[in-house]
Amino acid sequence: MFKVAIGHSVDPDTESAVQEVLAQCQQSLEGNIPQAGIVFAAIDFDHPLLLQQITTAWPEIELIGCTTDGELSSVHEFQQDSLVLMLFSSDCVTLRAGVGQAVSQDPLTAAQQAVEIARSSSDAIPCLCIALPESLTVSSPRVVESLQQVLGSDFPIYGGFAGDRTEFQRTYQFFGTEVFSDALPILMLYGNLRFSHGVSHGWTPIGRKGTLTQVVGNRIYEIDHQPALNFYDYYMPGLLPSTEFPLAIFEDDLDRFYLRVAIGYDRPTGALQALVDWPQSGTVQIAQASQDAILQGAWDSFQQALASYPGEQPEAALVFTCCVRRNLLGTRTKQEYRLIQQQMADLPIAGFYTYGEIAPLAVGSPARSHHATFVTLLLGTQ
Repeated sequence: MFKVAIGHSVDPDTESAVQEVLAQCQQSLEGNIPQAGIVFAAIDFDHPLLLQQITTAWPEIELIGCTTDGELSSVHEFQQDSLVLMLFSSDCVTLRAGVGQAVSQDPLTAAQQAVEIARSSSDAIPCLCIALPESLTVSSPRVVESLQQVLGSDFPIYGGFAGDRTEFQRTYQFFGTEVFSDALPILMLYGNLRFSHGVSHGWTPIGRKGTLTQVVGNRIYEIDHQPALNFYDYYMPGLLPSTEFPLAIFEDDLDRFYLRVAIGYDRPTGALQALVDWPQSGTVQIAQASQDAILQGAWDSFQQALASYPGEQPEAALVFTCCVRRNLLGTRTKQEYRLIQQQMADLPIAGFYTYGEIAPLAVGSPARSHHATFVTLLLGTQ
């Protein structure tokens, strides 16, 4: 048995919202006790209160979560300033939570702490990790690389980086009844679990590829030994680097690529700046997309996951989609969720708009930190 319950409230009052999601989940659980839960919450809620209410209902629950840039579920589709609770009850899958603190000071130590806690009560070998890390105090690729180093080079890691409604001031992460900033909460899954994933976005590379030749942290100084800004100027004269035109990053001679957004530039040096670190090597292309193509990316992500699901039928889905997509889609944002719901109307779905997504580009490859991307994770035991 693997049962997933979803609660979603748009009530702005914390007490009322948490009571509503608890009632929804209890009805769906049909008397089953949840092992674990994931909370996606808007930044303005009383987070200690809502966590306390959930753990009062189920004192033994393994609970993680984070604040968001928007929430979505199979109950209320896409919403902002809402509360989502996803609960897992199973007699064949074990779920254990962990957290690492001060991730900005030492991502590797934080990853080790989180994994140690999540594995301390089980001798079994885990099969999957869901991570909901801090986004503003640390470069997201360093967090993903550290967690991958601890778990192994091909261990499946999925998730999204916490948000704060595009304020970019402070995000929060949850573990049990505790509220953190600058933390790395994870949920490890063990047992007879089947899963698959899809990664897509809708952006198409244009122009020629360039080679990264000088990168320092979150700045690209040179592409093909020329100022990096020249790369944009040549293909897009008069237009400046923006979230609408990210860079497609190709590494290790792979045909597939992931997106990294440039949020600023320095004309005197010709450097491109991101919120996170750029890769030290690889090739890049400028990428572009229309709203229709961005929506197609959500459809493609779900189709990839569905086509590769290793069982008869998934029993739940987690989705992690980027705040960049929400900003560019505007009033069409709800269509992104509706496209995937059309494919499996009765599937319990929960997720959030992130400040970066976590998933491998392909099965068996290391997880990457993505931007502007839609990640689908299907779960089940059938």
